[in-house]
Amino acid sequence: MKIGIIVGSHKKVSNSAKVAKYATEACKRLIPNSSTWTLDLANHPLPLWDEGVWQGTKEWKDLWGPISRDLTASDAYIVVSPEYGGMVPAALKNFFLLVDKTEVGHKPGLIVAVSSGRGGSYPVVELRSSSYKNCRLNWIPDHMIVRDADHVLNSPNFENESDKLTRDRLDYCIKLLGEYSKALRSVRASGAVDFKNHPNGL
Repeated sequence: MKIGIIVGSHKKVSNSAKVAKYATEACKRLIPNSSTWTLDLANHPLPLWDEGVWQGTKEWKDLWGPISRDLTASDAYIVVSPEYGGMVPAALKNFFLLVDKTEVGHKPGLIVAVSSGRGGSYPVVELRSSSYKNCRLNWIPDHMIVRDADHVLNSPNFENESDKLTRDRLDYCIKLLGEYSKALRSVRASGAVDFKNHPNGL
């Protein structure tokens, strides 16, 4: 099983990247026979969407092709989003304009929001309401909010009760993601999915 981890922060060194690192290690520990790959949008920035995506220009094929192959080969996704002014970062919104249903459609995704304070709920709401429509990514019911992010996941072992609770909950969500990944394979293999006649969501 291959898990794709998308880091939505604009910062090259970020709490979101720290959370993604923990998630990478947790996937290997909790999901048997799994591997991961990571797309960090701060260190691998993508141009803003333009019509060349639909036209299949060489520039977009060269840029998006390797990412598309990793997305297509993945069975599930963890999307790590910081909260910027109560919003999902622009880089992550742009990513969801670029991603296609043939890459992620009817595969499970886990939302992991990150806040340096006690917030973090707005990215969850935004991603659940506006990211999946045409790409058909299937957000699992559970999500994670890593709060007080400066003070958790900083060492191999938990350092305080909040750190322990954060790790326990994130581990739980990742284990669930692994089970959803196995379950949704049968949906994609069923023949019920019809992107030709129903290419866009409603």
